[in-house]
Amino acid sequence: MSVLRVACLGAGYFARFHHDGWRRIEGAALVAVADHDLARAQAACSPGAALGPATGPATGAANGAAPFPALAPMLAAARPDILDIITPPPTHLPAIRMALDAGVRAIICQKPFCGDLAAAREAVALAEAAGARLIVHENFRFQPWYRAIRAAIERGAIGEVHQATFRLRPGDGQGAGAYLDRQPYFRTMPRLLIHETAVHWVDVFRYLLGDPVAVQADLRRLNPAIAGEDAGHVLTEHASGARSLFDGNRHLDHCAADPRLTMGEALVEGTGGALTLSGDGAVHLRAHGARTRDPILPAQAWPGWGGDCVRALQAHAVAGLRGEAPLENEAAAYLRVLETEAAIYRAADTHARAPVADTCAQAQVADTHARARV
Repeated sequence: MSVLRVACLGAGYFARFHHDGWRRIEGAALVAVADHDLARAQAACSPGAALGPATGPATGAANGAAPFPALAPMLAAARPDILDIITPPPTHLPAIRMALDAGVRAIICQKPFCGDLAAAREAVALAEAAGARLIVHENFRFQPWYRAIRAAIERGAIGEVHQATFRLRPGDGQGAGAYLDRQPYFRTMPRLLIHETAVHWVDVFRYLLGDPVAVQADLRRLNPAIAGEDAGHVLTEHASGARSLFDGNRHLDHCAADPRLTMGEALVEGTGGALTLSGDGAVHLRAHGARTRDPILPAQAWPGWGGDCVRALQAHAVAGLRGEAPLENEAAAYLRVLETEAAIYRAADTHARAPVADTCAQAQVADTHARARV
């Protein structure tokens, strides 16, 4: 089959991992990068921009990519098969609309997906009307440790799963200069811990335990230098009957050479044993009643970011678009994550259990009322 042409919108801090991932995928070629700061786009396309050796096809002297100052000229010149959107949430819906109008029929969009649930629903509707595939770049479920945990659960290694816990401890949220050196926009986000960070584990828990049906939440802001919440607990009930607990605190750290590799530690418990994720990316299995643990995924040096999960998601998307495997994280299904996020904030505001189904119903009622006003 022909090589898929990929264009990226965005050349900020995290975009480098996207660019690197595309350069290492067979069957895809990074052909263009656009950024409002043209110098950043040019730097992303320079021969020295690659983080590692490319394994995919090269289509030009500068890693096969041409720089552009904006999305519109890039779409017109590059005519990509895939547009990878790596910009902040408020830009997502306009970029998706422009890409669909330009005839792009495969779009991958970073999380947090769109500015809010209403914008995300509109993006899904636009893609469906255009016959396009819209995928959310929610990469944590593609981290090798969560794939290993899911495989162990599926083969019955820990019996019936009752509980999953994740303790987020990146240790990067203290002081007046928090986030300034990496992602300074974190400081002004009115909703931070859940909207920007915990959605990763909303999706991971959904991947491991099934769809969420209700949540309870206690959120707080510890650092006065930022606008949003940076610590809290979320207890989720899943359709399977299992419970998940997200215990997040961006001020605290954990014992790892790289605290951002896993961002914390996890424990998944069942009637037949328990699986543990440590900060070095290793996963161990302890059988029920046993006093020792066996490794099922050893700690190792991974290329890319977060166990090379960016490239893993991209490679999965390429395979899915080629019809070689069912696609995970299509935007229509990912709306469940955003509906859960909305329920978490509602639970925190009301200090009460919030059914996720109620959030879905409220959104549908709001949509109906909006259409009636038009």
